[in-house]
Amino acid sequence: MRVGLFFGTFNPVHQGHLIIGNHLVENTDLDQVWFVVTPHNPHKKKSTLLDDYQRLEMVHRALESYPKLRPNDIEFKMAQPNYTVQTLLTLEEKYPEHEFSLIMGEDNLVSFHKWKNYTYILEHHHIYVYPRLTNSKGEPAIVQHPNIKMTAAPMVNISATFIRDQIKSGKSVRALMPAEAWQYLDEMNFYK
Repeated sequence: MRVGLFFGTFNPVHQGHLIIGNHLVENTDLDQVWFVVTPHNPHKKKSTLLDDYQRLEMVHRALESYPKLRPNDIEFKMAQPNYTVQTLLTLEEKYPEHEFSLIMGEDNLVSFHKWKNYTYILEHHHIYVYPRLTNSKGEPAIVQHPNIKMTAAPMVNISATFIRDQIKSGKSVRALMPAEAWQYLDEMNFYK
C-alpha cells in the first residue's frame, strides 16, 4: 500500500488539512494519507499548543468519515526531539509492506535542504508537494528531482493560528473546521 504522510501539530485540524489530504489520496497514486500528529516538543514553550492526545482526538474525529484518511500517533512513542527521517525509518520497520511518501507544502520545500538526512529522504521516498502562498523567489533546484511530485491540489489559505485567534476574539470558526472536530473543540472550550 502507498501511504502519504501528512505531518503537523493540527492545532487544530481544519478544513484546509482535509481538502489537501483528500485531494492527494483521490488524485495521485496514494492509497491512504496518514495524518501524523506531531507531539509537543518538551524543549519548546507550549503557548497555545493543546495536549498531544486532545489534538489526536480532534484529528480522529475529523477523519472518521474519510476511510482513506487516517490519524497516526507514531511520534508520540518516539524519543524527542524527533526528526522526520527517524519517523520514516520507524514506520518502515513497523509496516514493511507499505511504501511511505511525504506530503509537504511548497513553502517547506524551500528549506528542505536543512532537514536532517534530507538526501536520504529524497532518494528513498516520493515527496508530494502542494501549492502554498509563499514569499520565496524562484523555484529551488530540488523541484527537478524525480522523487519530487508537484501537485495541483487546491490552494487553501486557512491557518490554525487564524482559527485560534478567531476563537480568542469570540468569533465562530465552525465553517473552518470539520464538524466533528469543531464540536469536540467547542465542548472542551479549547483556545478560549
